[in-house]
Amino acid sequence: MGSNSTTTSRRQGTPHGRREPSSAAGREASPGLSIEWLGLRPYGEALALQREAVADRIAGRTPDRLLLLEHPPVVTLGRSTDRANLKLGIEALRGRGIELYEVGRGGDVTYHAPGQLVGYPIVDLDRLGRRDVHEHLRSLEQGLIDALEELGLGSRRIPGWTGVFVDRARSLGRRGGPERKIASIGVGLRRWVTFHGFALNVSLDLSGFESIVPCGLSEVEMTSVSAELAEGSGAPGEMSSKDLDVRVREVVGRRVAARLSG
Repeated sequence: MGSNSTTTSRRQGTPHGRREPSSAAGREASPGLSIEWLGLRPYGEALALQREAVADRIAGRTPDRLLLLEHPPVVTLGRSTDRANLKLGIEALRGRGIELYEVGRGGDVTYHAPGQLVGYPIVDLDRLGRRDVHEHLRSLEQGLIDALEELGLGSRRIPGWTGVFVDRARSLGRRGGPERKIASIGVGLRRWVTFHGFALNVSLDLSGFESIVPCGLSEVEMTSVSAELAEGSGAPGEMSSKDLDVRVREVVGRRVAARLSG
């Protein structure tokens, strides 16, 4: 699959049961942030790509980058995962065509599948003068909130929980019920270069989340851009999944890049 790019002004993960290598060296780099669409990539391939991208960024061979892609169905376990939040065993997941990986990002368990926009910022926080992982997390959240607001979906942070949630007071549909989470975030860091990132639910089948307790939040309901638009008054919800995915990708890339490089 090809990759398209535009420019604007601790550990990786391994398949369940295996451990992983690490990375490398120097520094220097560019002023802009490259936004690259990589298409549908198997999770293991994306981990190797991130490993290489981080090494290149540390060595100063490449600029800061925002890698945008999708994954085939996969469950990932972050460093803080409580195994009780994995509802199905490895064989049951495989029977449903879902891979399982342990990864070097923060956070608990999550699920990826086609129709979910995944973003991996490979950003040198030291060069930006931002040696603060929490500030990086807040920048990712705000970039996604900016994008969702542009798309007509009120969204917000909830203190104590990382990620982005529907602002039920401004919802296009239901205003009651449990909190609805639309984007998950978990990052890794190597020599102040970031990897891993965010997963925004756009048009995916949300039933895949039934195999886990997403992010360990049993009181939260997972939602998507398409589900929220469908609850609204119409026209945007009539957009095809493919067109919606493309539109969301363009807005998210632009808005997140602005927050990361601003």
